[in-house]
Amino acid sequence: MRAAFFSLVLLSASITPGPAAGLPLDKTFIGQEKFQQLMNRGYRAGWAELPLGERVNKFALALRGTPYVNYTLELHDTVEAESVNMAGMDCWTLFEIALCMGRLVALHPPPYSPQEMLRLVEMDRYRDGRCTGRFDSRLHHLEDWIRDNERRGLVKDITPSLGGKKLHRRMAYMGKKPHLYRQLRADPSLVPAFIRVENELSRRGITYVPRSQVPRIESKLRNGDIICIVTNWHETYTSHVGLASRDSNGVLRFLHASRNHREVVLDDRLSDYLNKFSTHAGIFVARPLDLPNAPRTASAD
Repeated sequence: MRAAFFSLVLLSASITPGPAAGLPLDKTFIGQEKFQQLMNRGYRAGWAELPLGERVNKFALALRGTPYVNYTLELHDTVEAESVNMAGMDCWTLFEIALCMGRLVALHPPPYSPQEMLRLVEMDRYRDGRCTGRFDSRLHHLEDWIRDNERRGLVKDITPSLGGKKLHRRMAYMGKKPHLYRQLRADPSLVPAFIRVENELSRRGITYVPRSQVPRIESKLRNGDIICIVTNWHETYTSHVGLASRDSNGVLRFLHASRNHREVVLDDRLSDYLNKFSTHAGIFVARPLDLPNAPRTASAD
């Protein structure tokens, strides 16, 4: 049943070949052996029977020690392609890889193919779940990512239920500083699309939990919840992202790919971590959901 469902997912998504077909697999998927080992380990350990958040947490914990590496998605000046790098991760690709592995392990028994993983990453990373081959089809802002994925039933923004407050800020980062991005330098015609997205994010605003209020809501967070850190910086809302992970003592800690530690780590209690940096204003939280209509083996509700 699971294999049949996933085949339908792949077929419905592959009417038009994705741009990754134009780049070799050894460029778009780094670390296939590590991927297979972790997937097989997870299936043998029974992770497929856990709720999704627990699966995500298990895979993320298994990735501890992976080096922090930035810009792993920037494979080409003009061709945007879905990709996975198991050898090095930044804060966003860590949660994304753990999430997609958590979804994949519950869909069918081994073996698991890199192409399946790439398709799940495409569904998560790109607007409407489709990589068009253009840089602007990628969801570059966490605020945009959560809205697009929630609309498609892949995550739930639980911040309002945590007593979050509204924040409006003028977004003008990528559209204002295209020289910082190799794809925008290569194709300046893309810049207006980023200006439009950031104008819309400015108008819409976000709901967030201020840093001082995080200790009181930690008990409401679950393993695998995606913790987006709101910053005090101008012209953007967020500066970092990671996962909620409760340790054996019940302490909710921040699991992330850390620039400071230079690797994936299980860091301090979430509220303590936030207080270590004056630029941290608070958080908003996305709870990952199983694929719509996917067989559900367990529920955390």
